[in-house]
Amino acid sequence: MLGTIRAFWNDQRGIAMILVAIMLPVLVGFALLAIDMSRAYGLHNDLQKGVDALALATAAELDGRSDSITRANLAKTTLLTEQKTKFSTAGDHTLALSDVTVTYLTGIPASDDTRLSAAGVDSNGVNWASTDPKVVSFSLVTVNASGLTDGAGAFATIFPASFIGSNDTMDIRPQAVAGFVQSICETVPIFMCNPFETADPLTSKTIQQAFASGETYSREFRILKSDGNAWNPGNFGLLDNSLVSLRDAIAMGTAGTCYNRNAITTKTGVTLGQVNAGLNTRFAIYSNSLNKYDKDFAYRPSTNVRKGQKSNSCNKYSPVTDGSALPLPAGTNYANGKSDKIASQISWSAYWLANHKTAYINVPSKTNPTGVTNMPASRYDVYRYEIDHTLVGDKSKNPTQEVGTPQCYKGTQAPTDNPDRRLLNMAIIDCMANTTKIKGHSQIKPDGYASVFVNTPVQKDDNSKDDEDASASEKPISLEIVDVDGGFANNTLVDKAFRNEAQLYR
Repeated sequence: MLGTIRAFWNDQRGIAMILVAIMLPVLVGFALLAIDMSRAYGLHNDLQKGVDALALATAAELDGRSDSITRANLAKTTLLTEQKTKFSTAGDHTLALSDVTVTYLTGIPASDDTRLSAAGVDSNGVNWASTDPKVVSFSLVTVNASGLTDGAGAFATIFPASFIGSNDTMDIRPQAVAGFVQSICETVPIFMCNPFETADPLTSKTIQQAFASGETYSREFRILKSDGNAWNPGNFGLLDNSLVSLRDAIAMGTAGTCYNRNAITTKTGVTLGQVNAGLNTRFAIYSNSLNKYDKDFAYRPSTNVRKGQKSNSCNKYSPVTDGSALPLPAGTNYANGKSDKIASQISWSAYWLANHKTAYINVPSKTNPTGVTNMPASRYDVYRYEIDHTLVGDKSKNPTQEVGTPQCYKGTQAPTDNPDRRLLNMAIIDCMANTTKIKGHSQIKPDGYASVFVNTPVQKDDNSKDDEDASASEKPISLEIVDVDGGFANNTLVDKAFRNEAQLYR
C-alpha cells in the first residue's frame, strides 16, 4: 500500500494539465488586463487630441474684447457639433457638450506639478477662473467623469474587475490648457512712457483706461528721449530689433521682428538723430544720409504732408514764420508730456484760413473713442478730413503756397493711403514702475500698444544741422494717440497689426 502511494506521488504524467488549469485564468486575466490598458491608452490618446483641439479653438478667441467668451463658447459648440470622431466601447458616441467642462482662466500656476480642477481651482486653493471676457486668456478643458459605458471618457472593461471588488468600468479624464498669445509685427522699435502713469496707484491709469474715457482725444503728446537715468511720462526709448539701422526701421515702419504682447526688451546706445531722420521721411523730408532713398517706395511719405513749410525744403524741417502756411496747431499747458485738449472749434480757424484760404468748417470728431462727434476735432481728424475730401492739394496763402501733396518724393510708385504713413504702432510702458528694468536692458511687460499720429516733423534746436547730427539737441516728437489695443479700443490697431495665436500649455 505504501509503495502504491509512493509511486503515485512520484508519477508526473498529466502534471501539465494541472498547471495549465491553475495558470490559465491568470494568463487570461493578464491578457484581458493588457487589452483593457491598451484600449484605455488609445482612448486617452484620442480624447487628449480632442480636448487639445477644443482648448486651442476656444483660447484663440480670448483676445480681451468684450465678446471674447461669447466667441469662445461659439467655437466650442461649433467644434463639438461638427466633429465626427467616435469614442467609447459602443463606438457610436462623439465628444459632446455634456462630456466636457470648459473653464476660462486669468492665468495658470507657474509649475506644471500644481494640479488644476475642472473648475479652475489649483491644488493650493487658488481660483484662476473668471467670467470677465476682458481678463481671461486661458481655456481649461476637462473631460467629465460620466461613469457610463457609452460615455466619452468611460468604457466597460473586459477584465471582470467586479470579481476582486472593483468596478467593471474605467474612466478616462484627460485635460488640456491653452492660452491666447498675441504678438505685434507692424510696429516701430520705440516705446513711449505711459503719459497717465502716476506715483500713486489710485490715480494712475492704463493707456486703455485713459483712451476709453476720452482723455487721450485731441491732446498733443510731446516725448523726448530719456537721459537714461530717469524715466517718466514725457519720455520715450528704444526696443531691441533685428535690423542693423534704427533709422531705416523707423523710416520703413517695421521693427524687423515681432514683439510678444507681454514681453519686450529695451535697447540702448543709439543716437536720437536716427529716430528723427526716419520719422521725417514720412513728411517727404530726406536728411543728407537718406536723400538717396527719395525714389524708394519703402521710404515713401504720407499722401498728406502739410506741415507749414516751403515745398522745396527737402532735407530738413524749417517752418515758415509769416503765417502764410501753418502746421497742425500745437497744444497748450503741458504736464508730463501731454497738453490740454483742443478747447474749441475756433482753435482751427487760423490753420484752415492759412492753408485752405476759407473759413473753417466744423470737422467732425470722427475718431473720438467716446462716440461724440460734435467736439472740437483732433489733429488726426482734420488731417484725415483733408485726405477724404480731396483738400490735400489746396495751396496755402502767398508767398509760401504750400500744398499737402509730397513734392520731394521722386519715386515712380505713388504713395498710398493704406497703411497711413503718419500712423505708427508703438509700445506703451509704465516707465516709473519699470525704471530699473529699462536701465537693466531686461524684459518688460508693456502697459499696451497705441496707434499714434505724427503731427509734425521733428526739429533740431540748432536747425542749421542735419537730422542725424548728434551735436544739436532735438526738440520733442509731437504725437496724438488714435487707438490702443485691448477691450476698450476702436480695434483698428488690433485688426491690422496684431497676430493672434493659441498655444498649448498643458
